[in-house]
Amino acid sequence: MSEKGLFCGINQPANPDELTEMEQKHIPVIDCPDNVKAGEPFKVSINVGSIPHVMEEGHHIQWLEVSFGQNFNERIELTPVFTRPEVTVTLVKGGKHAEGTLRVVERCNVHGLWEATRDITVSE
Repeated sequence: MSEKGLFCGINQPANPDELTEMEQKHIPVIDCPDNVKAGEPFKVSINVGSIPHVMEEGHHIQWLEVSFGQNFNERIELTPVFTRPEVTVTLVKGGKHAEGTLRVVERCNVHGLWEATRDITVSE
Protein backbone atom coordinates (compact mmCIF):
# COMPACT_ATOMS: atom_id res chain seq x y z
CA MET A 1 0.00 0.00 0.00
CA SER A 2 1.40 3.42 -0.92
CA GLU A 3 1.91 6.25 1.56
CA LYS A 4 -0.58 9.07 1.90
CA GLY A 5 0.36 12.09 -0.23
CA LEU A 6 1.14 15.42 1.43
CA PHE A 7 -1.92 16.98 -0.24
CA CYS A 8 -4.35 14.31 1.03
CA GLY A 9 -5.95 15.86 4.11
CA ILE A 10 -4.15 17.58 6.97
CA ASN A 11 -0.63 16.46 7.83
CA GLN A 12 0.11 15.61 11.45
CA PRO A 13 3.26 14.18 13.02
CA ALA A 14 3.70 10.42 13.11
CA ASN A 15 5.36 10.77 16.53
CA PRO A 16 4.77 14.14 18.31
CA ASP A 17 7.73 13.44 20.63
CA GLU A 18 10.18 13.00 17.76
CA LEU A 19 9.39 15.42 14.93
CA THR A 20 11.11 15.05 11.57
CA GLU A 21 12.80 18.08 10.04
CA MET A 22 9.85 18.54 7.66
CA GLU A 23 7.40 18.44 10.59
CA GLN A 24 9.52 20.93 12.53
CA LYS A 25 9.39 23.33 9.58
CA HIS A 26 5.64 23.04 9.00
CA ILE A 27 3.70 22.40 12.22
CA PRO A 28 2.45 25.71 13.63
CA VAL A 29 3.80 26.67 17.06
CA ILE A 30 1.08 28.33 19.17
CA ASP A 31 2.01 30.65 22.04
CA CYS A 32 -0.97 31.74 24.15
CA PRO A 33 -2.25 31.53 27.73
CA ASP A 34 -3.56 28.19 28.99
CA ASN A 35 -6.31 30.03 30.88
CA VAL A 36 -8.30 33.04 29.71
CA LYS A 37 -11.11 35.07 31.20
CA ALA A 38 -14.45 35.06 29.35
CA GLY A 39 -15.04 38.26 27.43
CA GLU A 40 -11.48 39.55 27.79
CA PRO A 41 -9.10 39.80 24.82
CA PHE A 42 -6.01 37.59 24.75
CA LYS A 43 -3.13 37.38 22.32
CA VAL A 44 -2.18 34.31 20.31
CA SER A 45 1.22 34.27 18.60
CA ILE A 46 1.79 31.74 15.84
CA ASN A 47 5.05 30.77 14.15
CA VAL A 48 5.04 28.26 11.35
CA GLY A 49 7.51 25.68 12.54
CA SER A 50 10.00 25.44 15.35
CA ILE A 51 12.60 25.66 12.55
CA PRO A 52 12.03 28.69 10.26
CA HIS A 53 10.18 27.95 7.01
CA VAL A 54 11.40 29.55 3.78
CA MET A 55 9.27 32.23 2.13
CA GLU A 56 10.54 32.05 -1.46
CA GLU A 57 8.45 32.38 -4.59
CA GLY A 58 8.67 28.65 -5.30
CA HIS A 59 8.22 27.44 -1.71
CA HIS A 60 6.27 29.36 0.92
CA ILE A 61 3.43 29.39 3.43
CA GLN A 62 0.32 30.68 1.69
CA TRP A 63 -2.03 31.21 4.64
CA LEU A 64 -2.92 30.39 8.24
CA GLU A 65 -6.41 29.84 9.64
CA VAL A 66 -7.30 30.20 13.32
CA SER A 67 -10.36 28.57 14.89
CA PHE A 68 -11.52 28.19 18.47
CA GLY A 69 -13.80 25.21 19.08
CA GLN A 70 -16.25 25.05 16.18
CA ASN A 71 -15.89 28.77 15.41
CA PHE A 72 -13.71 30.08 12.61
CA ASN A 73 -11.88 33.22 13.79
CA GLU A 74 -9.41 34.43 11.23
CA ARG A 75 -7.49 33.70 8.03
CA ILE A 76 -4.17 35.40 7.37
CA GLU A 77 -2.89 35.46 3.79
CA LEU A 78 0.90 35.59 3.37
CA THR A 79 3.01 36.74 0.45
CA PRO A 80 6.28 35.04 -0.45
CA VAL A 81 9.49 37.06 -0.10
CA PHE A 82 7.77 40.06 1.60
CA THR A 83 6.30 38.36 4.70
CA ARG A 84 7.29 35.85 7.35
CA PRO A 85 5.00 33.09 8.63
CA GLU A 86 4.75 34.69 12.08
CA VAL A 87 1.54 36.38 13.25
CA THR A 88 -0.16 37.57 16.41
CA VAL A 89 -3.94 37.72 16.64
CA THR A 90 -6.19 38.94 19.44
CA LEU A 91 -9.17 36.73 20.31
CA VAL A 92 -12.04 37.02 22.77
CA LYS A 93 -13.70 33.84 24.07
CA GLY A 94 -17.16 33.83 25.58
CA GLY A 95 -17.98 31.94 28.76
CA LYS A 96 -20.52 29.46 27.36
CA HIS A 97 -17.96 26.64 27.39
CA ALA A 98 -15.38 26.21 30.15
CA GLU A 99 -12.84 24.69 27.74
CA GLY A 100 -12.03 24.96 24.08
CA THR A 101 -9.43 23.94 21.56
CA LEU A 102 -7.55 26.55 19.59
CA ARG A 103 -6.71 25.19 16.14
CA VAL A 104 -4.27 26.58 13.60
CA VAL A 105 -4.03 25.19 10.08
CA GLU A 106 -1.43 26.42 7.60
CA ARG A 107 -0.87 25.69 3.94
CA CYS A 108 2.55 25.28 2.35
CA ASN A 109 2.42 25.49 -1.45
CA VAL A 110 4.82 22.52 -1.69
CA HIS A 111 3.94 20.35 1.35
CA GLY A 112 0.19 20.87 1.88
CA LEU A 113 -1.82 21.48 5.05
CA TRP A 114 -0.41 21.22 8.59
CA GLU A 115 -2.24 21.57 11.89
CA ALA A 116 -1.55 22.36 15.54
CA THR A 117 -3.98 22.55 18.46
CA ARG A 118 -3.88 23.94 21.99
CA ASP A 119 -6.46 23.41 24.75
CA ILE A 120 -7.52 26.53 26.64
CA THR A 121 -9.62 26.87 29.79
CA VAL A 122 -12.13 29.72 29.91
CA SER A 123 -13.14 31.12 33.31
CA GLU A 124 -15.89 33.57 34.22
